[in-house]
Amino acid sequence: MSVRRLILLLGDQLDPQISSLRDADPEQDRILLVEAVEEGRYVPHHPQKILFILSAMRHFAEHLRKQGFTVDYITLDDPANSGSLDGELARARKRLNPGSILLTEPGEWRLLERFRQLDWPELELRPDARFFCSKERFARWAKGRKQLRMEYFYREMRREAGLLMTADGEPEGGAWNFDADNRKALPRGTAVPEQPHFAADQITVEVECLVRERFADHYGQLDGFDYPVTHADAEALWQHFRQHALASFGDYQDAMASDEQWLFHARIAAAMNIGLLDPGRVCLDVQADWQAGTVPLNAAEGFIRQILGWREYVRGIYWLLMPEYAERNAFGNQRDLPEFYWTGQTRMRCMQQAIGQTLEHAYAHHIQRLMVTGNFALLTGIEPKQICDWYLAVYMDAFDWVELPNTLGMVMHADGGFLGSKPYCASGQYIKRMSDYCGGCSYKVSEQTGAKACPFNSLYWHFIMRHQKQLSGNPRMGLVYRNLQKMSDSKRDALWDWGEHLLARLDAGESL
Repeated sequence: MSVRRLILLLGDQLDPQISSLRDADPEQDRILLVEAVEEGRYVPHHPQKILFILSAMRHFAEHLRKQGFTVDYITLDDPANSGSLDGELARARKRLNPGSILLTEPGEWRLLERFRQLDWPELELRPDARFFCSKERFARWAKGRKQLRMEYFYREMRREAGLLMTADGEPEGGAWNFDADNRKALPRGTAVPEQPHFAADQITVEVECLVRERFADHYGQLDGFDYPVTHADAEALWQHFRQHALASFGDYQDAMASDEQWLFHARIAAAMNIGLLDPGRVCLDVQADWQAGTVPLNAAEGFIRQILGWREYVRGIYWLLMPEYAERNAFGNQRDLPEFYWTGQTRMRCMQQAIGQTLEHAYAHHIQRLMVTGNFALLTGIEPKQICDWYLAVYMDAFDWVELPNTLGMVMHADGGFLGSKPYCASGQYIKRMSDYCGGCSYKVSEQTGAKACPFNSLYWHFIMRHQKQLSGNPRMGLVYRNLQKMSDSKRDALWDWGEHLLARLDAGESL
């Protein structure tokens, strides 16, 4: 038996317009989708993340069959399943003897290199065209620049896409960035929108049983899974956000509140990253809402910047600098990731909230990741690879191209400032300002040392002191180091000593 072309679709390529399907012919071509246990285990992915991707894959296979395609679908529990994507592709190649094999380039360096190493003459790797900016376009922008700042890249993308631009080529509202308007804490008593729910159909129920059986040792809950696994449900989630939350997204995108994991966030990143939503159309929708007067400019610009700016920028950095980028460790961090990152068992309420909802929903918004769990990892000197692997494992929307630069560069500053101009470090005062977490905490954010003191406070100053040689020349850190110099010797010594005490407890395996 032979077919004209064999088209392999990966679990994050569930887009009818994906480049590998561009000229597919149902009469002559065969499609292959594979549930590979290796992809669920190279880091211990959250069970809900595995359920999400496998269920979406099975639904997409049904969609393709309705379009007339023959789909070879290799399930996780197929006795003949080799457990790897390339192993199943090799089996299909032998079975079907295709004239050519098509694959849209994977979004992870690990997989792209594996497929390149197959060195089969009939294998064609096509670019992933689901982004505003190609790898080559980003490389041209980066060439010759001393600093690759996202803000300047974002402006070019705005000009090219024509989003939120006036007829004479200027940004709407007279500014490129309204981030200063998007840092409000959530006022007490503010009502947040209810989220739509997505009932599990038979496919999702079957996959859930399989995930419970095969990945029972992974951290994270399966109960309460409530994510869209079809294009129609992803669209429903998006339209709900537009109607109920987008207008307030700008004001409160950095806010945190106890037991309110969604707030005014869209939670569409996972659907977008696997192909259930088109980022270009999403940005056009937001622009249309602003033009219609239903959404303020700071919300529209802030949302578009997350996609057109930051999402495209980190992908560009990833492909420009991999694989060397993944090994960077500018601070020389070697500390192991504390066990409570996997269990949520800590007395720090902000960490309880961020980790707890992560284990429950495979979700936390960007400030919880950056300024709570990420901030703690930065201040305590966690080895970058360990925290990167944790983020990749536990979050629904985490794929290497987007997770690695965000964690290694933005969270850990492990690239030495290539991606971020300063470390995003803060004491407990930032968390107090942007959340209500401190009110019910076992620690006191007003105290800096001693058994009742918020650990973020002394750990912050310990970080500032131990990296003074590297960071004191950073213009954005000048005020911090001037404040350090104004401290009395006794206060600096007390902060250092208490920081040392807390780090020693972590090294002993204790949970703060």
